[in-house]
Amino acid sequence: MLYDAHNHLQDAWLAPFHAKILADLAAAGVARVVVNGTCLSDWPDVAALAQAHAVVMPSFGLHPWDVGNVTAPWQAALESALTAHPSAGVGEIGLDRWILERARADDPRLAGLRRAPLEEQLEAFTWQLTLAARLNRPATIHCLDAWGALQSALHTTPRPARGFLVHAFGGSIEVARDLAALGAYFSFNTDFLAERHAARRTVFAALPADRLLVETDAPAMPPPVKERAYPLPGRADGTVLNHPANVIAGYAGLAAVRGVPLDTLTTQVAENFRRLFG
Repeated sequence: MLYDAHNHLQDAWLAPFHAKILADLAAAGVARVVVNGTCLSDWPDVAALAQAHAVVMPSFGLHPWDVGNVTAPWQAALESALTAHPSAGVGEIGLDRWILERARADDPRLAGLRRAPLEEQLEAFTWQLTLAARLNRPATIHCLDAWGALQSALHTTPRPARGFLVHAFGGSIEVARDLAALGAYFSFNTDFLAERHAARRTVFAALPADRLLVETDAPAMPPPVKERAYPLPGRADGTVLNHPANVIAGYAGLAAVRGVPLDTLTTQVAENFRRLFG
């Protein structure tokens, strides 16, 4: 059985294809997918998917891109969502310096968003991580261009005893070793199969086997064209949509990166997934 450790099935871009996606997940042998909410407005959609489909494991969190536009009382709403869903995780949460220093001013993905300064992101992140620790729920962390800040926060903030996931890990092996000692798991994204990600593949070749997971981040981060066993129609603006069942490409790619049989990797990832997510 396969597991997609991180996606956004609730995203409006995937809504027209839900029936096909769910059928394809079953056909591909995907047992569970962790569907991550990112803001108050999409938490009910995540909850509805989890209630309707056993394959969905919900996770609720305030994403760093959404911190700047959040309205109070989001903390109470998050606690309420987690209470209502005892198996839910806390995520997607995290830190993002990329939106502050490298993102284009006209990036359409950030249209209408106030880009919260890192200090504001840190406040939201540490509050949510502390909540995950108190409830011992798996936390799913996003980090772009903020590894030092993330390491510092994780060293000084309560963490869930069961561990946490750094999704689509893009840091160095030195950062990975430090985070692993704190309880981190690391998910290999289908996009990492692209030629430009050779450095990331090198890091994943060296990570501890018992901390590996696989993800799609669908509808984002699609694999290279030749690896898209489950394509979806593109958007009018040319955006390519990733299908959660493409997680099979991530498994095959990661097995090749580590030089192990696919069955061996699949068994290990299943054990890791159950240890972290239940």
